[in-house]
Amino acid sequence: MARRTPRNTRRHRRATVRILVDYQVRGAIHCDYATTLGAGGMFLQTELPLGRGELVKVRFRVPDGELLHELEAKVTWRHDARPDGPVRTPGVGLQFVDPTRTSDLARELDDFAGRQLAENDEA
Repeated sequence: MARRTPRNTRRHRRATVRILVDYQVRGAIHCDYATTLGAGGMFLQTELPLGRGELVKVRFRVPDGELLHELEAKVTWRHDARPDGPVRTPGVGLQFVDPTRTSDLARELDDFAGRQLAENDEA
């Protein structure tokens, strides 16, 4: 039987990052790291048991960025840590809810990608 692979439905390019994210869920504030970031969402590295469809308010800055982004996101998938299974980072995929509020983020991510390319060319 053929193995099905998930189709990539992302509309935005992603950057590999390690940025601190403050987020609010269920009335409590937490702080964890995002390891990928795009104008459409992020991967938030967390062991907090967030459910699919749950709403999360996130707050973060792009590396070397000036803007503080405060966005609402929805949990679209989750990885749990498994002691007996394949090694993978526990966390959740977050999709930003309001695409009109992510235009500043998209511009800032383009600038960030340009700076990364320039730094790599100089090295």
